Amino acid sequence: MTIAFRSLYAAALAAGLSLLAPLHGQAQPTSAASSCPPAAIPLDPDRFQAGMRQAKDHGFLWRIAKDGRTSYLYGTLHAAQPAWMFPGPRTTAAFEASDVLALELDVLDADIRARLIKAANARPDERLPAALVARLERRMAAECVDAAAMRAFVPEFQIASLAVLAARREGLDPSYAIDLVLALIARDFGKATTSLETPEAQIAALRMPTREATIEFVTSGLDELDAGKSGPLLAHMASAWIDGNLADLEGYERWCDCLNTAAERASMKRLLDDRNPLLAAAIDKVHAGGRSVFAAVGSLHMIGARGLPTLMRQRGYAVEQVRLGR
Repeated sequence: MTIAFRSLYAAALAAGLSLLAPLHGQAQPTSAASSCPPAAIPLDPDRFQAGMRQAKDHGFLWRIAKDGRTSYLYGTLHAAQPAWMFPGPRTTAAFEASDVLALELDVLDADIRARLIKAANARPDERLPAALVARLERRMAAECVDAAAMRAFVPEFQIASLAVLAARREGLDPSYAIDLVLALIARDFGKATTSLETPEAQIAALRMPTREATIEFVTSGLDELDAGKSGPLLAHMASAWIDGNLADLEGYERWCDCLNTAAERASMKRLLDDRNPLLAAAIDKVHAGGRSVFAAVGSLHMIGARGLPTLMRQRGYAVEQVRLGR
């Protein structure tokens, strides 16, 4: 698997990243502190209010209408800079006009979080060879992540998370994930939230089919992390998101280096194309139930013939992209 594939995949697992976000704030050896990326700054009430006042619109927004109700699709970014994490005026207006915030997973929900942790726990037969475990933990130390806090998770979860945590060196941090901040805002507004997927399904999609495939996944991931290839790819994705450059995102196959083999193509299909119809069905269920929905999911779920705007149109919705001013 290429680092591009793994990073795009990790970006699709918002819930896992949000869960892991606090881990990198844990204390690291003094000798490593100078090489660690800056720790995420906790979001206190003053920063929250200032951020909401000063926010600008970013990302990708669609208005979808059916049966006399209007809902929205919002393409998010799962690792961001602090200045980006609050919704701008047009995004906030759409959010406020909706009855429900729908996320891939709402990890602020205690039940969802507990199920995610349980689902992500490694089974005895998923243990890696000792030499690979040692190498993985050295990489964690280099990325200033507490290996003890990660050790219980399945290896695929560990390496995919590391691929995104490496983007902190590009100024992108999963602690500032757009989805996570929207979940916080929903609670501040007293707005209902719902999860479009289950923790069990997301972790099942992450697991490789065989132990040999897992070892290859982790080994190649470490090779590419050691070469410093992960962060720049996510920075490219972030650049498209911050500029609202949908054409660049839709052309990700040109620059992601992630569809070179049959295995990579099959994995990308499973992680994006196969999940999108399920996401669309879950959004439609909320909307058809009489409530307008603001569905915020990773931006890669929005593109192409199998993206959510297209799937919602096929379900009879009128779909219109909202141009977000810069």
